[in-house]
Order: sequence, then C-alpha cells, then structure tokens
Amino acid sequence: MKAIELEKAYDPRGFEDRIYASWRDSGSFKPRDAGPGRAAFTIVIPPPNVTGVLHLGHGLNNSLQDIIIRFHRMRGERTLWVPGTDHAGIATQNVVEKKLRERGANRRDLGREQFVEETWKVAREHHEIISRQLARIGASVDWSRERFTLDEGLSRAVREVFVSLYERDLLYKGNYLVNWCCSCGTALSDDEVDHEDTPGKMYHLRYPVAGENGGAGYIELATTRPETMLGDTAVAVHPEDERYRALTGKRVLLPLTDREIPVVADAYVDREFGTGVVKITPAHDPNDWEVAKRHNLPVINILTPEGKLNREVPEKYRGLSITEAREKVLEDLKAGGWYIREEEISHAVGHCYRCHTVIEPFLSEQWFVRMKPLAEKALASWRRGEVVFYPRKWENTYQRWLENIRDWCVSRQLWWGHRIPAWTCKDCGALAVSRTDLSACPACGSARVEQDPDVLDTWFSSWLWPFTTLGWENGSRETPDYAAFYPTQALVTAYDIIFFWVARMIMAGLEFTGKAPFRDIYIHGLIRDKRGRKMSKSLGNGLDPLELVDEFGADALKFTLAFMCAQGQDLLVDKDSFRLGSKFANKVWNASRYILMNLEGRTLVNDPAPLPADRWIYSRLNSAARDMTAAFTGYRFNDAAITAYEYFWNDFCDWYVEASKLSMKGNSPAAEKDRAVTVLLDVLTQSLALLHPLIPFVTEEIYGKLPAECKQGGGAGSPAGGGAAAELLINAAYPEYDEKRADPQGEAFFAFLQDLVRRIRTCRAECTVTPDRKLRAAVKINDAGKIAFLEKNAELVKLLAGLGRLDVASPPPQGADPAPRSPDPPASPASGGGAVTLAGPGYEALLYIGEAVDLKALKAKFEKNLDRDKKFIAGLEAKIANPDFTGNAPPELVEGERQKLSEARERTGKIESYLKGFA
Repeated sequence: MKAIELEKAYDPRGFEDRIYASWRDSGSFKPRDAGPGRAAFTIVIPPPNVTGVLHLGHGLNNSLQDIIIRFHRMRGERTLWVPGTDHAGIATQNVVEKKLRERGANRRDLGREQFVEETWKVAREHHEIISRQLARIGASVDWSRERFTLDEGLSRAVREVFVSLYERDLLYKGNYLVNWCCSCGTALSDDEVDHEDTPGKMYHLRYPVAGENGGAGYIELATTRPETMLGDTAVAVHPEDERYRALTGKRVLLPLTDREIPVVADAYVDREFGTGVVKITPAHDPNDWEVAKRHNLPVINILTPEGKLNREVPEKYRGLSITEAREKVLEDLKAGGWYIREEEISHAVGHCYRCHTVIEPFLSEQWFVRMKPLAEKALASWRRGEVVFYPRKWENTYQRWLENIRDWCVSRQLWWGHRIPAWTCKDCGALAVSRTDLSACPACGSARVEQDPDVLDTWFSSWLWPFTTLGWENGSRETPDYAAFYPTQALVTAYDIIFFWVARMIMAGLEFTGKAPFRDIYIHGLIRDKRGRKMSKSLGNGLDPLELVDEFGADALKFTLAFMCAQGQDLLVDKDSFRLGSKFANKVWNASRYILMNLEGRTLVNDPAPLPADRWIYSRLNSAARDMTAAFTGYRFNDAAITAYEYFWNDFCDWYVEASKLSMKGNSPAAEKDRAVTVLLDVLTQSLALLHPLIPFVTEEIYGKLPAECKQGGGAGSPAGGGAAAELLINAAYPEYDEKRADPQGEAFFAFLQDLVRRIRTCRAECTVTPDRKLRAAVKINDAGKIAFLEKNAELVKLLAGLGRLDVASPPPQGADPAPRSPDPPASPASGGGAVTLAGPGYEALLYIGEAVDLKALKAKFEKNLDRDKKFIAGLEAKIANPDFTGNAPPELVEGERQKLSEARERTGKIESYLKGFA
C-alpha cells in the first residue's frame, strides 16, 4: 500500500461543505429499505419560525436530533427526519409591519391581500437563510420532504381539523375575557403570556357608602390598577367577614363617575389580605369575571383594542392611554378625597411572549377549543405508557397542566396565517363553518356572506405537525409516508414549549389519528451563559452557532453541546467551551493521520493473530459500543459523548496507538508491521463508525481516505442513493456489542499494566527524570497470571514507561531471597542506589531513580517541599479544628479545606516514601 496523506492541520472549513453536498446528493438523507425485522425511526423537526435565524438553542436542538437520527440510520433502520418551518403568525407579521413603519406605511395602507403577498416574500427570503444554516451545522434532514405550516397540504389539514372540531362540539365562538396584546392587536392564549415579577404600587382608595355621610360612611380597598375602577360594577367582601356583614347588599358610590355599584358577598375574597374588600372589574380581570357570572353583574369594557380608554368612561378620560389614564385618575382621586395612600410592591404581571407588552384582560368575541375532553385522552395515553418523557420529571408538569387545563383561545386578530373558515350571513345572521369557501348562506341562500377576518393561532397548525407533515390532510390514512412513518418515534424539544406544543400535539394526534404522535419525548435544557443567565440580545451574551461553526467547525459545535447536555440540566457555555469539541476532532484527525502515513509498503493480512494489546482494544471498543448504544437509546447524550471521548482519546490514542509503535519499530519484521497495520486500520475504521453520530464531518472525511478494503460497503438495507451512498460512512453499520469480543480478564490484566506504567510515569515526572534516561525497575507480584502477563509484555511496559530494564519477581517464601524472573540479561551493579518503592494493587515496584538523577539535589528539593507542606498542613488542621470556622463558614468552603488537607497529606506521604528510598 501507499501512504495516505491527510492535511497536516485539521481544518474543517476545507471539507465540511463538500461532505454535506456528498451526503445530500447521494440521497443518504432519504429513508432506505430496512433490513429484516427493522422498523422505521422518524423524527419531525420542531419547526423554527420562518422569519427567525437559528440561535444556539436551535443549534442544540438540531444537533441532538441529528445525533439520534444518524445513530438509528447506521443501525439499518428506515430513518426519516422531516424538516420544515413555521409561519409564526404574530412574529412574522410584526417583522413585516416594522418594515412598513420604516417606510412610513402600515398594513391597512396596503390592504389585506397585498400585505399577505409582502409577508410571503419575507417568509421565502428567511426560509432560504434557515435552510442554509441547518445545512451548515450538518442536519441530515430529508430535504425532499420539507414542509411549511402554510403550504397547501397543511392548510387543507388545518381546515379539516377546525371544521371537525366544530362538528364534534369541541370548538365554539363567544364573548369571553381573553389576554389581549395592545401592541400586536390580538388575543393570546394563556400559554402565550409570560408572567414576570415587576415593581409596582398598591393604591388604597375609599368608596363612599351610598346614602351615608361622615367619616365612617365609606369602604377602604386597594388596587394596583386604579384606572380600571372606571369599569367597576361591584365591590366584594367575604360572606363570613363580620366587619362587612351589615354592608352586604348595600351600594357604594363609584368615585369619578355618577354610578352606584352593589356590595356582594363572595368566597373568592381573601379576608386576610388588605382590608378584605375587593373592587370587581369583570371586563378586565379573570377572577372578577367569574365573580360577575356568579352574581349576574354587568360587564363594562373600558378599553379599545389599541389600549385607549373608550366611550364607557367619563368624557375627560376618553382616548387616554392606560398610563395616562392612571395618572389622571390618581390626580382626580386625590383632589376628591378618595385617595388614602400608596405603597411599593412587587407583583406578577403578564407580558406578551412576542413583543413583551403588558397584557390586558379584555372582553372580546373569540374562537375557543374545548380542551378538557382532549386532555383526558392525552392523560390516559400517558398513563398507559404510550408516551414516555426523558427525563421522567417532566411527566409531573405534563400531568398538572392537563388536569388544570382551560379552553384554548385560537383566534388571532392578524392577517398572516390560516384564515378561520367561518362565514356570517349579513341577512339572516347565521354562522357557517365549512371545508370549502362559501359564496352563499347555507341557511337562507343569501350571497351576502362574510368570512371571519381573524386567523388561527400559529400553534393550531403546529399541533398537527407530526401527522400533517406525513401527508394527513382530510382524515385519509392511506398516503405512503403516513402509512410508513406515523406515528413517529421521538420528539426532541426544549422544556419551555411543553404546554405550547408537546401536550397539544399528543391531544391532536389522539383525536384525529387515534394514536399518540410519538413515543419518546426528550426534553433538553436551555442554553445559558456561564453565569446562568438566559442568552439574549439585551444582555449581549448570545452566541451565533454559525460563527461558532466558522471558527471551530460543525463537529466541534455538535460534540461540545452533546458533551454538556446532561438530562434535566441547563447548559452553561461560553465561546471557549467549544474548544473541547475542536480539540477532540483534532485528536481524531491527528491519530488517523499518523496511522495513514505509516501505510507505505504495508500489506493487509487476513485474520491477523492478535496480541494482548489488540484483544484489549477490541474489548474496549466493544464496551464503548455497548455503552454508547445504551446512552443513545436512553437519550443520555452527555454519557455517549463522554464514553466516546474516553475511549478514543484515552484507550485508543494514549494507550493502543502508543503500544502499536512497538510493532512498527524499524527493526520489527515486515510481517509484524503488516499485522499491526491491519489491526490498527480495522480498529480505526470501527472507531470512526462509533464516533460518527457525534462528529460526522471529520469521521466521514477520514473514512473516505481509507483503503477500499477497510470500508464496510454500507450498513443494513440498501442506501437510497445506490453505489455512491454505499461508500459513505453515514450509511455504514454502527458497531454492535459482541459477547465474543468481551475480554474481562484481558482488560483486568491490561489495567494492571496501565496502573504500573502510570505510577512509573508519575514518579519520573516528580523526580524530574528526563525522557531520554531509561530507568531500571523491579516488580514483585503475588499473582501468577499477572506475572506471566507482565513477562510476555515486558517490552511494551519498557516502551511505555521509559525503562531500560524490567525485572519481574514473585514474593519469596518466608526468609528466602526473591527469585528474579526477567527477559533481560543480568543487571550491572547499581550505580547510585536510590530506589523508590511504588505500591500498587497486588504488586510492588522498585524504581531506581538514583541511576538517572543527582540524588543529593533531588533529596534537598523534596526536603524543602516536605517542610513547606507540613507547615501548610498544620495551618489547615488548626483552621478545621476551629469551631468558629466550621460552624460559620459555608459548607462548601469547609469541605474544600478538608479536601486540600487530604491532598496535602497524600502528597507528604509520597515525598516521605521517596526520601526513605533515597536513604
């Protein structure tokens, strides 16, 4: 064979785009024919918003999905990862409206049809950006099956579901209190409101009791929203509150108005909070809305959709913003003597999840989905074990939300989205919901019908995503993709959209397909900076995944995120974190480069006879395959990455590749070099397959350079792209655990060899023995098997530990001298003495340091260090013995000091043993 040259420096920019194109062009991302008994494995991508760009959270989510899909693809399963984007109603409309404002225009200037056309242009532009970004990070999605939540097929499915829900009495329209965003100009569901602790004020006011005069003729109450008093229709007290029993049923004068309102008794009131009196504003508070329904109170909405005070309030307040109205109302309350005092507080205030505007409870006519019947099915499915959360703790969140679910407001006062398929007749007033557009009223035949101007909540199309992306449109279950790939197997998503998306998808899947849409739900954490803060533009702590790819490579991004992604925990990262993945990919590159550059003149052999080190590395590879398979199937990404790292860096590179140099020495027979190269290449090939899901680009690039005889020729099943695809690592078989390869005894013997070598290396370093000095060592072992193993591998130990001579002896009988057993010729008399004793499990080694160093100088250095460490230990012991320290210092600080003491004692014990050997 000829030597194979890899570039000296690992540079992912030189091959990642080319590798991705080869995967895509060969059809490797498409499902292939499964092997016998192999099922399909399907994931649908959580669709990113079409007007967004991928942030690091997307980088994490798509990296984890890619790892899982590559693993199952290599197992020979019929694997499909469906890509797509979400039309993102509010977010996308906000982007376009912002562009219009910059041009001095607004959507109403354009009209609905032209505005929607403008929005489609923006959506298409951003879609191309997102697609390029997914490709750059290596997402192995099937681009031929890409979907969009507003494409024709999904739009037909959305209409089918809307009409079906209406026919099943699971959808209704009515005037109800909703969450209203005055900035976006639309209603929001409860789950689209972010509640944040916000500084505010509690204002104490007095309402005069009607018909009474004097200081006692009023009720004191408190509110954070004094401007809403203009919409009050009652005040409420607890029915068992003796302080106000005489006032129940009476009326009070509403300040600043000419209205009287009743005093009602309701158990909703907390007697212990404030004065025990609550103002009731049904149109602007959800709890007050419920009180009003119980007491048949009028409902007065004082706001316009734009957040201005309307004609229901006295004229002087009309047209004021909420902030302006609050200032004016307080001014007038003070002037009229109704203001008592105010106090600073912190309270939870709802904000729009998109624009962060304060949410207003607002009385409005909207469409709602009855959620309780759907939630009951979703709970039952979970209890039957049809869906499983990883980690399991999220099941409690899922259960609590479904058990306390409220109806879902699905109408939005927007122009971009799925328009609601409902028509109202202007003549007879009939409401009709239809799968097809109506031109006449079904009730009276009039042509004067008008479609509902609102659109559906973005999540209304997203909750259908798992089955509509596979071809479900109108209840048909016959599309080939639907039959082959539904239900899907896994969902990978962040915990912040369990309510928005995950639970709703389960409800929709059960209602319209009769099956849960997926089995496994892996909930990963959020990415935060090193201080634990959520990444955001305002904090300036965000990381662009594409910039990270440019600097470190896509493999570094994927591997680092997997390595740090422990189940149930958020990821704390900064830019330097990604050096971990870069260094690992570089290690794989350099190790492979070393092996391939040593192929010159070598011939691969059939069935090479393995040495103990060969059997050991195959056993370690076998164990790594077992552990990584278990980690991948259990969605323990960090365990898989850690196993990969430790196997390749420690076992393969640090030990096996170094050990193979014994066979590759210049004076080794050609046959031995051929045998060693054959095993090296075989282990490297399988190792590349093992690592591929975690670092796909660099492993594919190296795999493509391997001699043709080393390649697998494709995994189980027929690759979609034929011959070209069969030559790619992405389609090779993933290493499987083989009981025949397991060698626990061989691993135990090699672990003994490693322990001995490590102790000798450590002693050399501590005694400042230069690498060129070869030491003499004598090892006493009380195990016949280890004696035989060490004798057989003495040359390997000498190579790895930097020894010139190794004597092996078994412990002598009582009173007898030890019998040396060494493959080396008799030793010359010791030239300087100074043997250091190294004690390991079941053995003792004498390392003759004095033959290689200035013993006097080394002894002086150790004595100086010993004196320093003893003083350090005395200080720590006094500190830890002081109850003022242990009783008052933080526990982690006390534990840290104890750890320092333990390490110092261990260090002094070792130095004392060295000095004893120098005597």
